[in-house]
Amino acid sequence: MANIYVGNCSFDVTEQQLRDVFATYGEVNTVNVITDRDTGRPRGFAFVEMADSSAAQAAIRGVNGTELGGRTLNVNEARPKNEGGGGGGGGGGRRW
Repeated sequence: MANIYVGNCSFDVTEQQLRDVFATYGEVNTVNVITDRDTGRPRGFAFVEMADSSAAQAAIRGVNGTELGGRTLNVNEARPKNEGGGGGGGGGGRRW
């Protein structure tokens, strides 16, 4: 399996639209349009998981730089998510 990052998506893009675009290159396992946790609105990027890595590479080459919903897509291989938790936090406490 191969995971693909799709950036600069229109805020109106749907999972089905992305599935249709990538399915021309091979079997699409999942599409995940990332949304803001507070508002539920799309954040402008998504992840597409394809069954075959060679099909995924072909999709990256074929879809990167194309237009969808009025925006030019930025498509590349997704980097693994960092282990460990979120960021900073801290502060706000009293200093003695």
